[in-house]
Amino acid sequence: MLNSTQMYDAVRADSAHAARAPRQLGLMLACVLLAVFCLTALAGQSGSGQADLERNVKAAFLYKFLGYVDFPEAATPGQGEPLVIGILGADGIADELSRITLGRNMNGRAVVVRKLRQADAPGKLHLLFIGDEDAADTERALAAVRQTPVLTVTETGRTLRADSVINFRVVDERVRFDVSLEAAEKNNLKLSSRLLAVAYKVERGGR
Repeated sequence: MLNSTQMYDAVRADSAHAARAPRQLGLMLACVLLAVFCLTALAGQSGSGQADLERNVKAAFLYKFLGYVDFPEAATPGQGEPLVIGILGADGIADELSRITLGRNMNGRAVVVRKLRQADAPGKLHLLFIGDEDAADTERALAAVRQTPVLTVTETGRTLRADSVINFRVVDERVRFDVSLEAAEKNNLKLSSRLLAVAYKVERGGR
C-alpha cells in the first residue's frame, strides 16, 4: 500500500515519463495512477494524518480530473490561456493543489488555482470544487454554474447532488468518487471512459 510520500513520488514519475512517452502510453499511465488514487487507504492513520492524506488525495484527483474531460470548443482555453480550478470552502485542498500544479501543465496548458468565497462570482472556471459546505451553500454554488461548461465536484457524503458531476465519498476508508453522466451532459461535458472505469458508481440519469 502506498503511503503519501510514495504516492507523490509516483505523481512526479508519471509526469516526467508522460512528457517523454507517446501520448497513448501517457494516458495509460495516468489511468493506472488514477486507479491507484482510488484505492489509497486512509486506515491506520491518526486523526490528523488521515485528514491530511484525504486532503492530499482529493487534491491529486482534482488535478487528474482535468485530463479526463473534453470541454466544448467555446470553453477550451486558447493558446497561452490556463485551465482554471476554483476551490470553495476548502483552503487546505486549494493549497495542496497549488503545490501539485506548480511548474506543471495539463495537455500543454498551465493550471491556475483560485480560492473562492461564497460572495464571489465564480467567473471563468473549468473545474469548481465545493468543499464540505452546508446544503444551502452547496446548492447556491452549484446553481451559479448550472448548465455551463464547468466540471463540478463536491464532497457531500454518500450521494450526488443535482448539478454535481463528480462527488467524493469515503468507502471502506478509501477515497472514491461517483459520477453523474446526466449532470455532465447538462454542462456540455464529455467524460473519458477511463474516468468512468475507475469511478465507484456511475449514474446515467433518471435519479
